[in-house]
Amino acid sequence: MSRSHQKGGEPSQRMLRVAELIRHAMATMLSRGEINDPDLAGLVVTVPSVRMSPDLKLATVYVMPLGGKAQDAIVAILDRHKKFLRGEVAHRINLKFAPDIRFKVDESFANAAKIDALLQTAKVAQDLSEPEQEADRESADEEAEPGLDDRK
Repeated sequence: MSRSHQKGGEPSQRMLRVAELIRHAMATMLSRGEINDPDLAGLVVTVPSVRMSPDLKLATVYVMPLGGKAQDAIVAILDRHKKFLRGEVAHRINLKFAPDIRFKVDESFANAAKIDALLQTAKVAQDLSEPEQEADRESADEEAEPGLDDRK
């Protein structure tokens, strides 16, 4: 077992703490418009999560523009300002080494939408309603049984 990972490949508490500090710093910079780029002006970009490498030298920042439009363009814009953002993160967070920053589009919103769409399909709705119907039948059977016990 390595020092930076716990059982099952889970991130360590330090990795999670550093990732959250970076996420907060990046979200603050993006919300305050601290990146001087006309392509980024007027766009709202959220930072849902950051994942750190075990050695804390690489931070993968997951971003999502509001409305989900121009995702690849946002990543390209942020990549152009990677050096500036790394320096700002180093100033805001007290780490021995500033991590290299990599940007990716956050796919969790798309995955959640796919799951919701699947849950709304007729076949899944039918499968989900069957246990409810069986539970209703069982409760109806239980209500009918006490009458049999009264005759004893």
